Amino acid sequence: MNGYLDESSFTMVEEGFTTRDLLEDLLVELCQGSDQRALFVADLGDIVKKHLWFLKALPRVKPFFPVRCNGSEGVLRLLAELGAGFACANKAEIARVQSIGVPADKIFYSSPCKQISHLKYAASHGVQLMAFDNEVELSKVARSHPRARMLLGIAADSSPSSHPSLAFGATLTSCRHLLEAAKEQAVEVVGISFHLGSPGLEPQAFSQAVAAAQLAFQVGTELGYHMHLLDIGGGFPGTEDTRARFEELAAVINSALDLYFPNGCGVEIIARPGRFYVTSAFSFAASITAREEAPAEQPGSDGRRDGGMVGWQGGGTGAALSPRPAPLQRKILAPRRASYPPWRSSSLCGPAGCDEDHIADGLELPEMHVGDWLIFEDMGAYTITAPTLLGDGPQPHITYAMSRLAWKAVQLCQGKLPQTEDDRERVCAPLSCGWEMAETLCVTPVFTPASII
Repeated sequence: MNGYLDESSFTMVEEGFTTRDLLEDLLVELCQGSDQRALFVADLGDIVKKHLWFLKALPRVKPFFPVRCNGSEGVLRLLAELGAGFACANKAEIARVQSIGVPADKIFYSSPCKQISHLKYAASHGVQLMAFDNEVELSKVARSHPRARMLLGIAADSSPSSHPSLAFGATLTSCRHLLEAAKEQAVEVVGISFHLGSPGLEPQAFSQAVAAAQLAFQVGTELGYHMHLLDIGGGFPGTEDTRARFEELAAVINSALDLYFPNGCGVEIIARPGRFYVTSAFSFAASITAREEAPAEQPGSDGRRDGGMVGWQGGGTGAALSPRPAPLQRKILAPRRASYPPWRSSSLCGPAGCDEDHIADGLELPEMHVGDWLIFEDMGAYTITAPTLLGDGPQPHITYAMSRLAWKAVQLCQGKLPQTEDDRERVCAPLSCGWEMAETLCVTPVFTPASII
């Protein structure tokens, strides 16, 4: 193994467990001890499965996980163990991944807007790959990090819904000017980057973006740059009900890459899948800490959730929460209940109770009481952040779990166990459940990216 993750880092469970099962067991213990802490349960095996599937579906693309999507240590260590790279948005995220031993050549400083002090930190810690999309950013890099290897970020989303004033990325018409400015300031440009970023985009948007990137590559080559790296960003869905959509996206991306950047052309492809990796791996449980019944003319009830949640959202409003929590009442934690008292239209908000602390309205829930629990599934993306520059702040309690078969799959893919036919059958078949594939997942070697600069 690479040494980032070992068996002491997670709870080993048997194949077939669910995060719901583990959550309920944990909640029984919490209730017996009168502990009302909110908590996450993370199925690391689900991330292993997604990683193998990503490599199978997009064999030419190397994943760089965006740390801001989920900065929890278990996720970072597992992905580092699997050989993934990391896309970092600031100094704190760079420090976070380097603190667990990730080398600088597996880090992409992907933010298009960087503080000078952060640039100097990246320079002093060997992080060279980064992005720019305007002259101001280019000048900062030239002064603060002369050894940087830059990707020119282009605005590739031509959908009518995109708002030009809010979009990052240079237009194709401005690419030549920016590349000439980089040449004048002796900044090395090694490729092109784009980030469509929305799971709701049409697959053809990726094809159009790859075509636009190829035009920008031509301009860079004409100006004498050694253009050899393409970043296709993120925007890949990650829940169980979006399997067909991901396969459609992968098919379009592979076709576009074969057309505009054919195999053997010398261009390396990376991507920044975030939601895809972690959304379905995490479930979250929070208890009702207060309750208010609305007047008869305004039926409904406000279930006030455990106070830590808003802080774990990074100060957000709770918009990232699943809108359909599963009720789990304290008195019926074990066994699971098949039916509930009459359901009511309910609202949920955080402890402050203000508009900014609002979570959801119009939820059909049974009558909930203080001490009852709500479970939210698909909670892995943008609910847990890496520590900030201002301090760690309140961090959620996370229980990591992985099945024995998933752990053996990690070892097999790292070449630490003999890949006998029996091993492949025992390990790979169960892992393909849910995100089934025509071929055995584990036959594809997990990439360990060499230096990309």
